[in-house]
Amino acid sequence: MAHFAELDETNIVKQVIVVHNNELLDQNGDESEQKGIDFCVSLFGGTWVQTSYNANFRHRYAGIGDTYNATLDAFITPKCHDEAVLDEATCLWDCPNEAHIIKE
Repeated sequence: MAHFAELDETNIVKQVIVVHNNELLDQNGDESEQKGIDFCVSLFGGTWVQTSYNANFRHRYAGIGDTYNATLDAFITPKCHDEAVLDEATCLWDCPNEAHIIKE
């Protein structure tokens, strides 16, 4: 099974759905992300990006509220706090002072 994330106009993940692998097969019988995207758009409209349940690509499995960063080709979780800095190599937030942050 393949998984696809629907993005809003700011690339925030709205939902993730499962698509049968048969819907991804091209004329040569190879899986194609674009075929899966076309399938999702035909059913629901919108903007879709494939995500990997096993985090084999795009750094992690997309979750609702995550952001898809096209430049990094990765799903990014929300910031842990305002001072967090994104490590572009891992696509994880570096939160060195997190123990000192009090969330209200």
